Amino acid sequence: MIGMRFVWGIGVGLSALVLIGGPASAQSQSNSPAPPPALTAEAIDGSDFEDWRAGADARAKAAEERKAAEEAVRKAKRARDKKAARERLARLPKPKDAPDPFLVRVQTLLDRAHASPGAIDGRDGDNLKKAQIAFREMRGLPLDGGLDRALWDALAADTAKATKTYLIYPEDVNGRYEAKLPADYAKLAKLKWLGYRDAVEMLGERFHVDPGLLRAMNPGVDFKTAGVPIVVPDVGARAEGKVRRITVDKRLGELRAYDEAGKILLIAPATIGSPDTPSPEGKMTINGSFPDPHYIYDPKKNFQQGKNTRKLTLPPGPNGPVGSMWIDLSKPTYGIHGTPEPSQISKTASHGCVRLTNWDAAELGRLIEPKVTEVEFEG
Repeated sequence: MIGMRFVWGIGVGLSALVLIGGPASAQSQSNSPAPPPALTAEAIDGSDFEDWRAGADARAKAAEERKAAEEAVRKAKRARDKKAARERLARLPKPKDAPDPFLVRVQTLLDRAHASPGAIDGRDGDNLKKAQIAFREMRGLPLDGGLDRALWDALAADTAKATKTYLIYPEDVNGRYEAKLPADYAKLAKLKWLGYRDAVEMLGERFHVDPGLLRAMNPGVDFKTAGVPIVVPDVGARAEGKVRRITVDKRLGELRAYDEAGKILLIAPATIGSPDTPSPEGKMTINGSFPDPHYIYDPKKNFQQGKNTRKLTLPPGPNGPVGSMWIDLSKPTYGIHGTPEPSQISKTASHGCVRLTNWDAAELGRLIEPKVTEVEFEG
């Protein structure tokens, strides 16, 4: 589509698009929950459900003890009692906010089954819970139960390792990066490309992993030297088939894509509108999918960003307001698109459209059929 220009709107708050074809305590440490092991390939691929379950139970018990101790501090009336309560609280171990190798493995296997957990980060959260329920539905399992033995056995039927080694190439190091990207749209409009900030962010999106976790999996790697091997999640092959119908569940914050026979091809967490700029209602079709869209900001039609009161054209790139993919809906100004902040998917509001991670948007864009695929908003 080089040389062709397309103009669309982008929801109640995102403006029109111009798309151009192209690129234990101290006294009993033995009872404290053990910290997660290092995030090596061996630790991730060798992680076990029973060990994780025991660790999770220990962490839950420690959290309850800490909550009770904090409540005792709040309720203590006399200075002596409050001091004693604070001393007891100080002896309890503080919770460790660290990625868990087993959850890295679980998220990778879910992603490989096309039940997207969003950005793989090794942490328990809403997107992981939604992906678990999605996988249960795809495999005909009861929808409740969380991360239990039945779910794990179904996931572990995929016996391939959750990690693989990737060799950093010169083009990875010398990519078209933009180290400093301003938040202000007027400043963004002066750039030619809203690219990744560095190789870590680029490789993170390629392998569906949070950049912080990617660094933690590769301690000592500067990601600035070609020829260096790194450990990454093995997210497997792309989904196959043609999407005939898409449902967008506004209540759950989730998008589901089905083929002609009603089989689920892809489920992904989504950011869907907001109270101020709600998403559309009802059914519509998809006009087409367009990678690397330009973004037209028009405060007279939609929202005002900062002090910008004039119409602006922002260049394309994965860190643009709509990410690296735009899927145009038949309802004017609305679409399904990517995001510059994959870690925030389904955790923040959008300006009326449906926001996915760049990789989920790209996957969906490859599977849709223009003028055929239907979209229905629910909830």
